[in-house]
Amino acid sequence: MQEDKQIEMLALEISNQEMQVPPGTTLLNLVTVLEQDFPYPILGAKYNGEIVDLYTEVNTSGKIELIDITSEEGMRIYRQSLVFLLARAVYELFPQRKLMVQHSLGKSYYCEFKGMDYISPLDLIALEAKMKEFVEAEEPIIPQYLSREIALRMLLAQGHEEKVALLENLDYQKIRIYTSGPYSNYSYRILAPDMGRLKVFRLEAYAQGFLLRFPDSLNPQQVAPYPNLPKLGQVFRESGEWASILGVNNLAGLYGLCKHDQRKYIELIHIAEALHEKKIARIADEIYSQHEKLRIVLIAGPSSSGKTTFAQRLAIQLRVLGLQPVSISLDDYFVDRENTPLDEHGEIDFEVLEAIDLELFNQQLQELIAGHIVEVPTFNFETGLREWTGKKLQVKPGHPLIIEGIHGLNERLTSSIPRENKYKIYISALTQITIDDHNRIQTTDTRLIRRIVRDNRFRGQGALETLKRWPSVRRGEEKNIFPFQEEAEIMFNSALIYELCILKSYAVPLLSQVSSREKEYTDARRLLSLLEYFPEFSAQNVPLNSILREFIGGSSIHGQ
Repeated sequence: MQEDKQIEMLALEISNQEMQVPPGTTLLNLVTVLEQDFPYPILGAKYNGEIVDLYTEVNTSGKIELIDITSEEGMRIYRQSLVFLLARAVYELFPQRKLMVQHSLGKSYYCEFKGMDYISPLDLIALEAKMKEFVEAEEPIIPQYLSREIALRMLLAQGHEEKVALLENLDYQKIRIYTSGPYSNYSYRILAPDMGRLKVFRLEAYAQGFLLRFPDSLNPQQVAPYPNLPKLGQVFRESGEWASILGVNNLAGLYGLCKHDQRKYIELIHIAEALHEKKIARIADEIYSQHEKLRIVLIAGPSSSGKTTFAQRLAIQLRVLGLQPVSISLDDYFVDRENTPLDEHGEIDFEVLEAIDLELFNQQLQELIAGHIVEVPTFNFETGLREWTGKKLQVKPGHPLIIEGIHGLNERLTSSIPRENKYKIYISALTQITIDDHNRIQTTDTRLIRRIVRDNRFRGQGALETLKRWPSVRRGEEKNIFPFQEEAEIMFNSALIYELCILKSYAVPLLSQVSSREKEYTDARRLLSLLEYFPEFSAQNVPLNSILREFIGGSSIHGQ
């Protein structure tokens, strides 16, 4: 591609110092010369392995890679820049209102105004028009590194009390503040150099607030399809209610609750875990109320969502009610490795449905439901072969089979069983806490940190190996899990509001080992930057049956 050639040329010239760069030259100066040959606006750059904004001065030799919306990092910049654009429009049109960016919903952010349960359609029209006015004018978004005192004073004057409350707990001597016209704000991600690069977006009324809709990186020229995800929206609302029960909606609240009183932190853990247990018990009650017709319970969710611990805790709650569930592992029905399909890169793809022997799986499901004693296979991951070791299962009449695996919500997995005999559960770690009103934490980042810690503790892998594998995992989730999530009867949020405070001490040393020479270095730096915001707490007070124990060890359920 022409774009790739331009990036390589720029990197080569700077690296070899063949380009004479006058003092004070910024990346934006260089981009302005090259940008006309790119299909999409440049939003930022990777400069010697670090993600930087385009106002960064080119003062050392090295490699520069330009970032546009078609990359994952470019999409992050685009989304956060749109939030800044929206926040400036709110500041100028409705200065007395407080914008809250609550959570993601498909390719959108759900937003509200604090204390308001209704937003006029005319207000949304006015907001979108003001945003487009700024885009048309190509209003600059200029970063400044200010002294701590000046930056906090500026944020306070702009009404960003929650950001000041957080930053007061962090040892930053210089703080990056972005300014556009009369508006200034803090962003933990870098932003686009101007608003003219943010042409594709839409505001749309939703629930008590509205959606800030943005494009998909695969189709950057138009807004992504409307996110028709009512069940996911409901579980996010439930998570917001949990955060209110815990008294912690953002990181400033977490610091305020726990910093000076360890008892408050221990109490936070106990309440968060009790909310999990209560929800699991309610799901068990729902299954029991239908147990005469329900034959299988299917549990599915993306990587590192805590499916295994959840499944076992649900089984315990079902036993409390007098049921005797039997668990079956979908992994044991993998086809032999030589018959496993390949992905588009020619690599073995364990995450497609065709990697499972559907015929055998459905045959044995029917036999088990009929009450027969069935010898089930075991998959040997070392040899890549299915083995028959004499393991036998039997399900008593009126008692459920529990099946946990990524394809659980896909009807094709259990096509031989009528839909009314199934109960489907979707589980994911949907981050409850935000950094502040405008800076949210990506759910995928929480899951990735969980996986890095687990892979190291139980699989002997470093962070680099997990980071290398993650894009493939994410592609599998996008194809095999997320399209089916609304098929679930119920959703369970496995995130714990305190978990990054625990995972921090495990993850930081692992992420710090990723070399700047590696492509994954920028991901490691991004996760390290996120963890910097969190206080660090000991794991000693984490209950032994907690979902978090699946990742840090010490589980009374797994025996790890």
